[in-house]
Amino acid sequence: MSFIVIGINHRTAPVAIREQVVFADIELPSALSELDQVPQVSESLIVSTCNRTEIYCYLEGDSTQPSSGQAQPVIDWLTRWHDLGNQDLHDCLYQHNDADAVRHAFAVAAGLDSMMLGEAQILGQLKDAYRIAQQQGSTGPFLNRLFQAAFSAAKRVRTETRIGVNAVSVASAAVSMARKVFEDLSERTVLLVGAGDTIALAARHLRANGAQRMIIANRTLERAQTLAAEFNGYAITLDSLDAHLAEADIVVSSTASPTPVITFQSVKRALRTRKHRPMFMADIAVPRDIETRVGELDDIYLFTIDHLQQVVSNNLAARQEAAVQADQLLDDDVQQFTEQLRTLDAVPTIRMLRNEAEVVRQQTIEQAQRMLTNGRPAEEVLEFLADTLTHRLMHAPSQRLRDAGKQGDAELIRAAQELFARHPPGKE
Repeated sequence: MSFIVIGINHRTAPVAIREQVVFADIELPSALSELDQVPQVSESLIVSTCNRTEIYCYLEGDSTQPSSGQAQPVIDWLTRWHDLGNQDLHDCLYQHNDADAVRHAFAVAAGLDSMMLGEAQILGQLKDAYRIAQQQGSTGPFLNRLFQAAFSAAKRVRTETRIGVNAVSVASAAVSMARKVFEDLSERTVLLVGAGDTIALAARHLRANGAQRMIIANRTLERAQTLAAEFNGYAITLDSLDAHLAEADIVVSSTASPTPVITFQSVKRALRTRKHRPMFMADIAVPRDIETRVGELDDIYLFTIDHLQQVVSNNLAARQEAAVQADQLLDDDVQQFTEQLRTLDAVPTIRMLRNEAEVVRQQTIEQAQRMLTNGRPAEEVLEFLADTLTHRLMHAPSQRLRDAGKQGDAELIRAAQELFARHPPGKE
């Protein structure tokens, strides 16, 4: 094999470095076209996300060359493309070769190398990168096999372990707890208080879990409208919060307010209006957005950031356990893939042998048919056919083995014994 992976990710570099080596989607076709001109690169694929940029290559040429030497032209190309100095990237880059490169690809696809262990988004990003590389024509039989196997390995990890089951962010934990109160979110009204990244993430998790009607409340109406537009929601200001609180079955709040934005009295009034239908409330702000006493009210299920962080910690521990099982599955998949790939080395030789044997077979059959046409007895023709086929098929290897004996080439003789002897030497 001659696979290499050159990369930089959230573990090896801060965002200030990572953002310098990002490839925009629109750049990828031209980047791949240029990368394919790098010496020894016969196939290539580029994965570029906010957390990683990785270049996957299959190299041709001298496989005995040290791995660092094989990879250096690719590293040089990467620094030229982004107009960086080698030293700027030197301490941040990692490199994987051959079987290690295969295992890395499998681990990335399965979410085992992600910032959020077990997250599924990276698999979609890998598939997008693979699709673009295929359209560009920069992949071939080796990278095609690698990524198809990586996608299958990721599916197996998802199916046979619980690596992606439990919520591992505060926002996703809040949605997970909401589903314990309301099993079906499709008929529930959601009130999101704030419009920052955490609330945006909560909104995405809620939508993924079936929530349809969303109200976004924020101090600045314009930011609320921007987020609401993404989810076909309704935007209000914090001044209007009390007027809409009774509509909400689910409330998730994360603002930067130094004082609570949802008070005990406002929730009490909302419950009366709702005729005490239950409300789920998640306060993921520090300082708190919801007054502590709200949790004392009947029909209120209030979870603070401390509750949710504990859920996340427990779930992360569960994912770590699942990751151990996933690693074992990947070990098996990598071994199977590398064994299958090694068989490709023999394919050209097998094809050559079969083609040569077919030529001999056809020539001999034509001779045998002419003998039958000329009235020679069938028994004689069969004898000719068997003797001639045996002689012609065995002539070249027999001559090569005689030469090997003269030259003392014991290795070739042992290989022939292993390939052709019906019983190993010394055994019956």
